[in-house]
Amino acid sequence: MAIAGTAVVRAADALLRALGGDQIGLVLPMPTQTGSDSTQLGLTDAGVQQLEISPVVVRTLPAPKTGPRVRLEFLISASSVASAVDAEGADSAEALFDLALGIQHQTDLFHIESVSTEYFAGTAYLYRVVAVE
Repeated sequence: MAIAGTAVVRAADALLRALGGDQIGLVLPMPTQTGSDSTQLGLTDAGVQQLEISPVVVRTLPAPKTGPRVRLEFLISASSVASAVDAEGADSAEALFDLALGIQHQTDLFHIESVSTEYFAGTAYLYRVVAVE
């Protein structure tokens, strides 16, 4: 990563912390063992795990008249997403979000609706995740 890219990532981290620096849990499925028949038939539940991610800023978005009651936008630090990608052994941030079953914020579980990446000078510095309840 170039010096300008590192500076942008650090600035985004500092800004997210200054704006509240909340924390979320990315809900991921546990790895399954493919050897048993009950697992292949879906009779056993492998369970889930939560991967804590911070700093995050949570914004409320207007909800449509029909559909989900609550719509939130999670602004997530690219450095924390990179750490999560490494911890899970995912191929990319997009693969990690595709694998996720949802986002736990406080006591609520949200379904991921969309993910977009903000870039500056070719470096990802922020992820925008829109999720619904």
